[in-house]
Amino acid sequence: MARKSDRTVAGVSEAAVKAKTGRSWKDWFALLDKAGAKKMPHKEIASMLAKKHKCPSWWSQTITVGYERARGLRAMYQHADGFTANISKTVAAPLRDLYEAWEDAALRESWLGKHALTIRKATARKRMRITWSDGKTSVDAHFLAKGRRRSLVAVEHSRLANARAVAGSKALWSQALQQMKSQLER
Repeated sequence: MARKSDRTVAGVSEAAVKAKTGRSWKDWFALLDKAGAKKMPHKEIASMLAKKHKCPSWWSQTITVGYERARGLRAMYQHADGFTANISKTVAAPLRDLYEAWEDAALRESWLGKHALTIRKATARKRMRITWSDGKTSVDAHFLAKGRRRSLVAVEHSRLANARAVAGSKALWSQALQQMKSQLER
């Protein structure tokens, strides 16, 4: 069983938050409760932490998210613009082949199916910004070489409606990326 001091909030340990900010999660939560943060929007809480308490930007955001989750103001996977699903896959294939499997519409259809997506912006072998077939949600794909014959794609499907949509997106991407992996590793 984990000790109380070993707990994590928003993916960050008690020890890390205290080492980097000088306060524990409990201390931050008490401070935010006293400041009336339960009734503040996310940006206002983060701004207050940065300005009034000299908390660095990344830590202001992390503490704000942790507070919102702990107080029931934010659900898991929830962001300001909706919910986000993340998934990644490492394949035994060079980065150029992985990127081509995404860039080439016919290759992409062979593992993803017939989703009418639009690539809005792409940086070759690094990143793609995509409008998903529903026209409302967005997909960011990041590509990384992990050696000459290994590469990784990390997918972030954002602006989803709710946690159920996150589960559906994770299932779809898990299956699609496994299919892509199978094809690339032949």
